[in-house]
Amino acid sequence: MGEKISLYGFNNLTKALSFNIYDICYARSPQAKSDYIKYIDEQYNSERLTNILRDVSDLIGAQVLSISKQDYDPQGASVNVLIADQPIGGAGAHAHLDKSHVTVHTFPESHPDNDVSTFRVDIDVATCGEISPLKALNYLIGSFDSDIIVIDYRVRGFTRDMGGKKYFLDHEITSIQDYIEESTRKRYDAIDVNVYQSNIFHTKMILKEIDLQQYLFKRDVKDLTDEEREIVTKDLRKEMLEIYSGMNIY
Repeated sequence: MGEKISLYGFNNLTKALSFNIYDICYARSPQAKSDYIKYIDEQYNSERLTNILRDVSDLIGAQVLSISKQDYDPQGASVNVLIADQPIGGAGAHAHLDKSHVTVHTFPESHPDNDVSTFRVDIDVATCGEISPLKALNYLIGSFDSDIIVIDYRVRGFTRDMGGKKYFLDHEITSIQDYIEESTRKRYDAIDVNVYQSNIFHTKMILKEIDLQQYLFKRDVKDLTDEEREIVTKDLRKEMLEIYSGMNIY
């Protein structure tokens, strides 16, 4: 499929990308936990998330049709962007082009018995036509403090060429990692679970190295003893591994 396919009519393939990131933070006191949640809510409010989704739409070559956004009480935000893969207008516009969308939801989280707080972002990009959400992967990874990344990509349906032959994929892909910059891949350990017969691709990534200062909320690593640094690092790594593996570690 290296050459461009001459299609009969509209490209009916639907490409869906689900992108989930986790940011981990060490906040020990109740006040620190509360301040962290407030900080996240301010950093990733609906206005900033809207700007990120606008950039995603530009990167994949989609036109923004409409935007709805909401900040929640006590925390969290959601944004939904309706997009098209070409300008809409005139009698010849295809109504089904406006079924593509980009959505984002945030989930700040903490617990009084856990010194580690987390922040999760879920972004879903669904496109129909020739545009591909994979073009936005590197931008999305760079837009957040991505300690753990979970990515799902699926191509649904089929399209036909001029002779009526069905195509269930219009671009080459063996792994989502093929679309992630090498410099980024080197920073993470990753595993793939792919079902090629169904055009389903899954990648999980976890940051290899922990720079402790980056995980301390309103604290300086120099103020910790060597023993405290070891304990905090262990707690952070445990939290990351539990999220990455999807199971509790005792």
